[in-house]
Amino acid sequence: MNYAPERPYADPERAARKLLELANAVEPVQDGRIHIEKVNGPFLFKEGGSPAEYGAGLALAIAKGWLWCHESGTYVKFTQAGAELFA
Repeated sequence: MNYAPERPYADPERAARKLLELANAVEPVQDGRIHIEKVNGPFLFKEGGSPAEYGAGLALAIAKGWLWCHESGTYVKFTQAGAELFA
């Protein structure tokens, strides 16, 4: 019997932490803004995450107060709590 391989980012906590890691590697532009495509592109295409895993990870990072997402969805910013994870 063949089983589906385990998805590395099926756990939203792991997906959120990977998104934070990717966002931390990006040089922020004006006022600490990180364009969302600089995070979602590597997550989806380089890391092999799915859109559902990306959405769950981003929602969790926002809910935990690590990232703040602009209402347009075009950029995110680290909150103080999110920045402290990398300090």
